[in-house]
Amino acid sequence: MRIATWNVNSLRVRLDRVLAWLDVSECDVLCIQETKLAQDAFPTDAFSELGYEIAHYGQGQWNGVALASRIGLSDVRRGITGFDDKEARAIIGTCSNVRVMSVYVPNGRSLDDPHYQYKLRWLKALRDDLGFELKRHADLLVGGDFNIAPRDIDVWSIDALQGATHVSTRERECFEDLLNLGMEDLFRKFFSQEQLFTWWDYRGGSFHKRQGMRIDLLLGSASLSNRALWTLIDRNERKGTQPSDHAPVVVEVQA
Repeated sequence: MRIATWNVNSLRVRLDRVLAWLDVSECDVLCIQETKLAQDAFPTDAFSELGYEIAHYGQGQWNGVALASRIGLSDVRRGITGFDDKEARAIIGTCSNVRVMSVYVPNGRSLDDPHYQYKLRWLKALRDDLGFELKRHADLLVGGDFNIAPRDIDVWSIDALQGATHVSTRERECFEDLLNLGMEDLFRKFFSQEQLFTWWDYRGGSFHKRQGMRIDLLLGSASLSNRALWTLIDRNERKGTQPSDHAPVVVEVQA
């Protein structure tokens, strides 16, 4: 089973790229973030032609998450259990025998911005929700744009980012709380190297300068992690015409 996550930064703009990638990647389940589409504006028919079922949680020009699955999609829930949130940032469904969640964690903006406190509350609510799901599903995967670089090796320069979001102690503690539930960062199961990023700012030639961050993550429960065969970041999708500023991350799991 091949599962991926991709912040597409507007599905309306990048629909052709996403469909072409699905056609060649042999991906069974795709967690999508930043669809930036209203709930009823998702191009479901275009995905159906490739054999994918869709579950979408939209919010117009902002946010928006979705699941695309060609191995079944049932028991869909939108949002985080017990968290009153007006923003479309989480969706979960069952694909074959795996419970899959697509998340778009709040950015935080700056450490003194109210949005940062919202981010911390959101992450704590996510932890509680995943704990709830793990009691019911041995096979659980969370894919998404976490807007957190878990370790210093996940950013191009920790010195350049001191005092900024994505690398703050409290954000990283919230991320560790997710791992302490029994989840594993599947990419780091296979790769320990520095300079392996999933996001590069559009500005200043960041991609070509290798000035990025690894913030798009796939977290798997213990049973999934034990069956994980390989993973990769598809940097080619950050190239070419009108790319997203994020690259897809893929994991192959033995069924």
